[in-house]
Amino acid sequence: MQNFRKLNIYNRAIGYCTEIYKFSTKLPTSEKYGLISQIRRAASSIPLNISEGAGANSNKEFSLFVSYAYRSANEVLTCLELIKKLGLYKAEAQIESLEKEGIELSRMLYTFLKKLG
Repeated sequence: MQNFRKLNIYNRAIGYCTEIYKFSTKLPTSEKYGLISQIRRAASSIPLNISEGAGANSNKEFSLFVSYAYRSANEVLTCLELIKKLGLYKAEAQIESLEKEGIELSRMLYTFLKKLG
């Protein structure tokens, strides 16, 4: 078992999730049960899976949870792309910043996944 709070990737995921939650408050309320809900669930799934996996008995089991986190990071990126393409938020610079961080987090998760085996 690892102390997940000491993992850089976990702390990065927590920060990203926080930023996604703040961003989602700026989306139209008509998306409350659509993209807002979806992007929040996907974003929170990233650190949740990392912390859950850190309690695993083996690296193989831990890697399963990290793979879920990786998939969720990609889901957030897809939600951001949809928000941009649907014109639900006009400040594209903020979306691009979130996309950039999401891509970096996704890469980190993939690298971590490979290290776990």
